[in-house]
Amino acid sequence: MVKLNKIYTRTGDDGSTGLVDGSRLSKASSRVHAYGEVDETNAVIGLVRLHLENRQLDLMLSRIQNDLFDLGADLATPLPGPNEKDSEYALRILPEQSKRLEAELDLLNTDLSPLTSFVLPGGSAPAAYLHQARTVCRRAERRCVEMMEDEAINPAALTYLNRLSDFLFVAARWCNDQGNLDVNWVPGANR
Repeated sequence: MVKLNKIYTRTGDDGSTGLVDGSRLSKASSRVHAYGEVDETNAVIGLVRLHLENRQLDLMLSRIQNDLFDLGADLATPLPGPNEKDSEYALRILPEQSKRLEAELDLLNTDLSPLTSFVLPGGSAPAAYLHQARTVCRRAERRCVEMMEDEAINPAALTYLNRLSDFLFVAARWCNDQGNLDVNWVPGANR
């Protein structure tokens, strides 16, 4: 359980931050960027939820917000070495969390007509914020791939981000009257 008695600690005043395992690293590291962008995705989903009227989608997004905290904890906890065990404090994203996302994505997608064009971000307020969350999620995914160039990460974390961006796209279309209010891209329309 997390217990925060004091919000400021002054330990990061030198530009470093602490990880779950107690190690410290630069706030400019790809690891810190990765979990920061996961946090930003979560914040945008919070904005989406302010504009939702559908209880079912709100519950899905509530579960996703909790998963994103799990994902942030996963990314803030370095994987153990090849002959080591994970710490008892390590919280890892599990493949089942991505499978739940797939099932919920499929459920929303059943109401949508097939795409005939790329979709521009917009339409309704929830859809616009879902598109913003999707783009931030894609940035977090790219940052995790960058991080993987230097160190190992939980493969289930990367899968989750990839699936989440798909979910957010489908949810945005669903919020646009099941795709009827989607704003389609018209190539070269303003030439």
